Amino acid sequence: MSEQKITQDFIGFGLGLRTDHFEYILQHQPAIDWFEVLSENYLVAGGKPRYYLEAIAEQYPVVMHGVSMSIGSTDPLDMDYLKSLKKLSNDINPKWISDHICWTSIHGVNSHDLLPLPYTEETVKHVAERVKIAQDVLGRRLLLENVSSYLSYKDSTMDEWDFLSQVAEEADCLILLDINNIYVSARNHFFNPLDYLNKIDPRRVQQFHLAGHSDYGEYVIDTHDHDVPPSVWTLYQAALERFGPISTMIERDANIPDFPVLYQELLEAQKIAELTLPGHPALSQSSLAPMGAISPMSTNEDLIQDPYQLPSKKVAV
Repeated sequence: MSEQKITQDFIGFGLGLRTDHFEYILQHQPAIDWFEVLSENYLVAGGKPRYYLEAIAEQYPVVMHGVSMSIGSTDPLDMDYLKSLKKLSNDINPKWISDHICWTSIHGVNSHDLLPLPYTEETVKHVAERVKIAQDVLGRRLLLENVSSYLSYKDSTMDEWDFLSQVAEEADCLILLDINNIYVSARNHFFNPLDYLNKIDPRRVQQFHLAGHSDYGEYVIDTHDHDVPPSVWTLYQAALERFGPISTMIERDANIPDFPVLYQELLEAQKIAELTLPGHPALSQSSLAPMGAISPMSTNEDLIQDPYQLPSKKVAV
């Protein structure tokens, strides 16, 4: 395997751009490194959303994140959708474009959910070929994100991390590693999330997602409506140890707090990175508040714990 770097450089710590925060961002111009925009919200030119997006994109780096490519479906790729993504990327010049390694539609009907795939060699080839087509249209490498899942397929012949790795290698694309989704799936499918991290090629990981979830004891749902919990912070630390400084953002899609509250949570991500990778030169490039401005948190030793006490049963469908 070549050791040549294929990802873009670390761009710091970001947040998902949400309508709740449009006015605050333009009025206060917070010291934040970048924003992630939901591509589908801005595919139509004009209107208030595009006005705010273009105004914010003039001041901050942005990345595009989609939920509708349905890269794993057996439906034909939606070329009109891909062309709209290309047009939006030409307009706002994102650092990169991402979507999920899943399927969302069948027979032209959008489920509006991120549905998992069977992990087989046949699916690897199918998805990789579709990723290559999408990358040709977009004119750049695509980032694929691992999804949280609540079922598995009896026909699967490999682990999820091997499937994601093989697709990325076959399609020559990059990976958006969602730390919360790894934890959620680990709890639901009874695997050690550290095994997932340790099997992913560090050369292909370009971005991290952090988020909260709803924990119901016997199962966990990826809801993006809570603060990042200690279990995900701990797994984030392990990911930093494995991959080094990776551009990191927090997703919040419901129960969205005021911008300063969410910003404070992002400062926690920065602090964990500083504690885990002390003195790393890439981290000094972040425009977030200096470390002295952050309220006391846990020490590096406190962050290292074992939150992965998983049941020993597993059910496939």
